[in-house]
Amino acid sequence: MADAVHIPDEAETRARWGAFAWTAENAEQAKKVIARYPAGRQQSAVMPLLDLAQRQVGAETQTNGWLPVPVMEYIADQLEMPYMRVYEVATFYTMYNLAPVGRYHVQVCGTTPCMLRGSDDVFSACKNKGLVKGGTTPDGLFTLSEVECLGACTNAPMVQINDDNFEDLTYDSMSAILDDLAAGKQPKIGPQIERQTSCPEGGPTTLKEMVSGNHDYRGEWA
Repeated sequence: MADAVHIPDEAETRARWGAFAWTAENAEQAKKVIARYPAGRQQSAVMPLLDLAQRQVGAETQTNGWLPVPVMEYIADQLEMPYMRVYEVATFYTMYNLAPVGRYHVQVCGTTPCMLRGSDDVFSACKNKGLVKGGTTPDGLFTLSEVECLGACTNAPMVQINDDNFEDLTYDSMSAILDDLAAGKQPKIGPQIERQTSCPEGGPTTLKEMVSGNHDYRGEWA
């Protein structure tokens, strides 16, 4: 099951984020996003603006970012829509963080294909590096979450860390990824074995040659 989040006390977040406003760069970006939609349809920009706001919070806190209540209210004001409508969107999509996370948000897929292919080993690697599911490490570096399918079943087991997928994982490769991130290094993104994207491991075994000509089978089927 995906983890339920604890939304921080509103008084704390309002004290910190009550004066949230776009940076100059993000203000221009927000204008461009809103301009994509016809007049009267600006509320359609809610998802990209929530993402932009989460990234700004992340940049200000040196984390992967999250959406405090006052920040969601700011988006609602920008788009002239009820705050509750913004909140409904933010709580529906798991790409929005409703509580603070670390610099690296490690999201491990725990659904059936990944579980059968070894997601328990991935969790074990995280646990042995000090990560606790649903929590953030004391140094603020990692937050570990179990999530539902991330759409890379062919390359199971996999994790999403911030914006990147890491696939075809083992205990050792997951441990190495966490070590690299902790050391400030960029680990290899994508499959952790010798294949490109979701190509068959070891290369194709069928349909390896182009046909030399066309053949009409219709007469044989009669």
